[in-house]
Amino acid sequence: MTSFAPDSIVLNRKLPLWYQVSQSLRASILGRSPQDPLRLPTEEQLAGHYGVSVLTMRQALKELEEEGLITRHRRRGTFIEPGARRGAPVRLLGSVDAIVAQQSGMTTELLEHGPAPIPADVAEYFPDLSEAASYHRLRSDEKTGEPTNHARNYVRPELAARIDLDDLVRWPMTKVLRDVVGVGISRITDTVEARLADPETARLLRVPLLSPILHYTGVTYDAGGRPLDVAVIHYRGDRFSFTVTLDAT
Repeated sequence: MTSFAPDSIVLNRKLPLWYQVSQSLRASILGRSPQDPLRLPTEEQLAGHYGVSVLTMRQALKELEEEGLITRHRRRGTFIEPGARRGAPVRLLGSVDAIVAQQSGMTTELLEHGPAPIPADVAEYFPDLSEAASYHRLRSDEKTGEPTNHARNYVRPELAARIDLDDLVRWPMTKVLRDVVGVGISRITDTVEARLADPETARLLRVPLLSPILHYTGVTYDAGGRPLDVAVIHYRGDRFSFTVTLDAT
């Protein structure tokens, strides 16, 4: 039986290895194609793929099993749950793969794309540009079809020329920039605040006008500290929560 092939990852030694591996594997699972196999490689094979110990790999798999993304059967192996979707809050410990995982795992519709003036609340990140490539996407629960969030990404034009629209339907922008376009990402800053749904958001997310939503702004920087992409996402307040864990050590 052919096994599912997860993406690779460059490990950051400043973060727990099990956490990075679990988030990378989580993003691969949630972003998989329907025809991909459900069986995972063995613990030993996965450990070799990620360059970690079997004990670290076991801890990463335990995290995904507790979330309900995989099931483990003695002697048969480990399998992806066919209906596995993101349900639990993501623990953000500073990994880019955590951002990818948080954005993955939903049906995505590309509503519009093309050059657009940079809005006032984004202009500070692109002081050298008058317009950017804009991508507007609506994400919905795969099972119910219920809309969960809509996102606008503003990307530097020179990067947009290398983005395939089919990739944006399958993957979050962060993953497309890093793994497809090949951009080196140094950090992502996240800001989440409570807001009331404006008419467009209320219509797209099918919620009452002025109902609570989560307004997220994520800025992706390259190694030189230059902003590459600004994501502005509106989440349904009744479907999402954000959990941040700070390590005191």
